[in-house]
Amino acid sequence: MNTVISVMLVSFFTNILLALIKIIVGFIGKSSALIADGVHSFSDLTTDVIAIVGSKISDKPADDKHPFGHGKLEYLTSFFIGLIVILLGLFIIKDAFNKEIIVTSTIVIIVSVITIIAKLLLSSYLIRKGKKLNNTIVISSGKESRADVLSSIVVLLSAILIQLSNKIEFLKYADVVATIIVAILIIRVGFNIIKENISNLLGESETDEIIINKIKEQILKIDNVYDIENLNVIKYGSYYKLSCEVSINKDLSFIDAHDVVHKIEKNLKKMDNRIKYVLIHANPSKSSN
Repeated sequence: MNTVISVMLVSFFTNILLALIKIIVGFIGKSSALIADGVHSFSDLTTDVIAIVGSKISDKPADDKHPFGHGKLEYLTSFFIGLIVILLGLFIIKDAFNKEIIVTSTIVIIVSVITIIAKLLLSSYLIRKGKKLNNTIVISSGKESRADVLSSIVVLLSAILIQLSNKIEFLKYADVVATIIVAILIIRVGFNIIKENISNLLGESETDEIIINKIKEQILKIDNVYDIENLNVIKYGSYYKLSCEVSINKDLSFIDAHDVVHKIEKNLKKMDNRIKYVLIHANPSKSSN
């Protein structure tokens, strides 16, 4: 099992545990907002699932029909996950309008505080590991976990406000309002998943300047490479397909030129394990440097 999958499994099982706790306590404490927050945590699992599936797919070797592997299956899977997440959010909103108004238990407050702390710790762990592994998917999962804290804060505030409903009557609707807010956040997650993966299915290029510049620096470090004439880094699930044209010393023999190209490919794959397929076209430099 590779390190990325190990890290994402920690996130996966932590989110499952938190989601189950929220849903169970939501039923016990009669809080539809906490139940919705539990569903939101399940929607947060989509990033973990995508990362795990992506890593597994990346390990599947290329074949005659798929010379660049099967990474784009990850995007198709994610698209359908996004649709399911949106439908869940819409169902929660529909159910919220039919819900009987009940003052929730104070246990909802306690669980909300615990889940907020747990989410903050998990997000810090994922971001730290993602930076160490140089993996944007793990970092993105960490940031998404941190953003998920917002829904738990909404639930916490609603649970506190509804306790005051005996003094201020309209506060009895706090749980319903919080449920709708969390459901909207769930729908937003689904739309973001669909939007991102439609773009990737069409063949999206990596636009992160830090990543692109690191690749360029690595190529230009190679002896007899004078310039990069063209560079494309295409996303294929959890890995990249890289193609570029480089200008090399025109006085090199065919064998030496081949060695330069091979060294570029080897160094790029060593620098970033997401670079799985590399196509280098070498052009003779117009002048020797």
